[in-house]
Amino acid sequence: MTDRSTLDLSSRDPDWWRQAVVYQIYPRSFADADGDGLGDLRGITRRLTHLAGLGVDALWLSPFYPSELADGGYDVADPRGVDPRLGTLDDFDALAAEAHRLGLKVIVDIVPNHSSHRHPWFQEALYAGPGSAARDRYVFRDGRGEHGELPPSDWQSVFGGSAWKRVPDGQWYLHLFAPEQPDLNWENQEVRADYRTTLRFWSDRGVDGFRIDVAHALVKDLSEPLRDLGRPELSREAALTELPPGTHPFYDRDDVHEIYRDWRKILDAYRPPRMAVAEAWVPGARRALYARPDELGQAFNFEYLEAGWDAGELRQVITDSLATARAAGASATWVLSNHDVVRHATRLTLPPGTDLNAWLLSGGHAPAVDEAAGLRRARAATLLMLALPGSAYVYQGEELGLPEVADLPTEVLQDPIWEQTGHVRKGRDGCRVPLPWTTAGPSYGFGPGGAWLPQPPGFAAYAVEAQDGVEGSTLELYRTALRLRRKLLDGEELTWAADAPEGVLRFDRCEGWRCVANLSGEAVELPAGEVLLSSAPLEDGRVGPDTTVWLGR
Repeated sequence: MTDRSTLDLSSRDPDWWRQAVVYQIYPRSFADADGDGLGDLRGITRRLTHLAGLGVDALWLSPFYPSELADGGYDVADPRGVDPRLGTLDDFDALAAEAHRLGLKVIVDIVPNHSSHRHPWFQEALYAGPGSAARDRYVFRDGRGEHGELPPSDWQSVFGGSAWKRVPDGQWYLHLFAPEQPDLNWENQEVRADYRTTLRFWSDRGVDGFRIDVAHALVKDLSEPLRDLGRPELSREAALTELPPGTHPFYDRDDVHEIYRDWRKILDAYRPPRMAVAEAWVPGARRALYARPDELGQAFNFEYLEAGWDAGELRQVITDSLATARAAGASATWVLSNHDVVRHATRLTLPPGTDLNAWLLSGGHAPAVDEAAGLRRARAATLLMLALPGSAYVYQGEELGLPEVADLPTEVLQDPIWEQTGHVRKGRDGCRVPLPWTTAGPSYGFGPGGAWLPQPPGFAAYAVEAQDGVEGSTLELYRTALRLRRKLLDGEELTWAADAPEGVLRFDRCEGWRCVANLSGEAVELPAGEVLLSSAPLEDGRVGPDTTVWLGR
């Protein structure tokens, strides 16, 4: 078990989040206590010692609210409740209490862009009809065409197809995601007041922070007539680089920041203040706006996640990200995997330019993946990330080196993307397969029964039981890295070495701590210093390809 004494001292710091390591839990896939095949809150509580022993500072819970799982829990029917299949509010309180006893902070997801279509408000809106106050909480519009038979605009859903769905009385409602996720109208003051209540509800229960889902999409340009985009691809976040900043009709509009300034007043009223981090898929300069001290304070850095395994590209992304965070008065964030992307133990070893959806549709066979090579690269990427100044967000299972499960049979897929795109995009289920805790059993220790998504037989070798205490295992690498990081970390600056060989990232941190990451295809000389940790064995005293080394004086 990791010594938590240093963490306990730092946890009383209101700025604890600036350099924290946060572990993301996807509740339905972490641990199942009742044997129904679905992960739950009591399962998480029973496994919190794993996180304390790992050495993380906080856990982030993806949605555990009442949901029909039309989008993996992000279709929320009650943002101040717990899905009965996952537990009760008492179970949540017990989880938070145990986490705090172990020195772990608790962060929860807030999903403000949309609700579930089962939310009482939306059911009321359907019954109330056009022009009602109930409908004004959402985005309802009359259709175009002679009989209103055409959608109000050409806006497209993230999951494919039109972002509008018609209801029996002829009106249409907006859903930027699944049809079961109607968008809320943030011009409505009742909507704003309700989310203030939600923030206070969880803060009063001891939550330490919030991750804000789709933070850049709340405010829309709803002036009539609604503005068509002209091309389907302009409905995607990538289009933000093609339009003047702040002018997209439903992404990253300037007015959204008024909401977060209001939220910050609520968060700062607590002692210590509650932290928040934005999921905002926007260019770096715009991302800094969400991370300002009077707004959310931090924002996810997706440029880093999307960067290839290339020294020049990564150095530029790191440099730009640090500058962006500094300009906002925030700390940088780093993430390699999450519940929406192909796991990096697989992704980083695929050839540059690989169409990830096509690869998933091939069952992970075109091209074939060398799991051992992918794990080596993932371990190197992890030590590089953990050496950077700022906060690191770790996705459940990456401490085990889990690969993407690309060959899930189509009949077991749960992600709505598969159906909504007419079986064109396979979706995100491959990174959400339940974790293996033991080397045997019906679900490798995930629960006493099976698992809601099938685990491949190869998961046994990655199980916690298989790696616990094993020298050189990925689990022990994470434990050692996080223990060292806590001792070494000081300040939020780094200095690049001017004489690093081509294909090598080399930088100095505080007190002589140095990181060397060899992304080239050849072994390179090891600079002077004591080897503190290496992601792979040295090769005759040299740093081999796809290897990161931490050095001390």
